[in-house]
Amino acid sequence: MDLIHFNLPELIKAIGYLGVAGIVFAESGLFIGFFLPGDSLLFTAGLLASQGYLHITWLIAITFIAAVVGDNVGYAFGRRVGPRLFSREDSRLFHKDNLIKSQAFYDKHGPITVVLARFMPFVRTFAPILAGVGKMRYQTFVVYNLLGGALWTVGINLAGYYLGRAIPGVDRYLLPIVVLIVLVSVLPSGISWLKGRRAAGSR
Repeated sequence: MDLIHFNLPELIKAIGYLGVAGIVFAESGLFIGFFLPGDSLLFTAGLLASQGYLHITWLIAITFIAAVVGDNVGYAFGRRVGPRLFSREDSRLFHKDNLIKSQAFYDKHGPITVVLARFMPFVRTFAPILAGVGKMRYQTFVVYNLLGGALWTVGINLAGYYLGRAIPGVDRYLLPIVVLIVLVSVLPSGISWLKGRRAAGSR
């Protein structure tokens, strides 16, 4: 399921602050939320705030809290479940490959992954879980979680908000903008995957 095929502005107007927060929470810390497009959702919500449908301050505050709490839930889940997660069978909502790719990214970048992952679909969902699996010190996790949550929610909400204020009628081009956001957000994962394939092929 991919929400970019929905009318995102109408969806956000229908679900309001709590609905947006719920999606951000699910994508941030529940492994079933990996398919949710948090970047495009936050951008579109910021754009709607520029048109008066939402208040930008409330939007940022609520999505920031949802993102931070979601990551904390993911961390706690990872600490509780631990390595058993890697032996879980694939299902409609869970694919081990996504977890393994996120683990490789986490192993390469360490705790900063909690920040970087905010801007990377799939990795964003699994990074806090893997921090819990790896038993990262909670104090360290909290610092990176707060920093990543702030950069992600404030940055993308404000990008939509100020673009909407600067360019009247920009919402008419929302679909190509959202597609561009999705492509940019998956680019780092794609590059990492290609490098891994090349490295494996050269062995």
